[in-house]
Amino acid sequence: MMTTHTRRLYVAYGPNGAVGSIREVDDGSWAVTMSGAEAPIGQYPSLDIAKNALTSHLRPGSARPEFREH
Repeated sequence: MMTTHTRRLYVAYGPNGAVGSIREVDDGSWAVTMSGAEAPIGQYPSLDIAKNALTSHLRPGSARPEFREH
């Protein structure tokens, strides 16, 4: 029997569109990439921590983005 694992992807949306993404990687951690960046800013052990990390990289005073699973 073959087992497949679907990795999850979340896109963060601010008032002007997508601001970044969070994707599940092989070891169960989450990689955060800001829009326009070529490489992730880091990997985090949980989705909640990854969401906080992405939010902390936005401009000061920015509202928390809306995260949508894709």
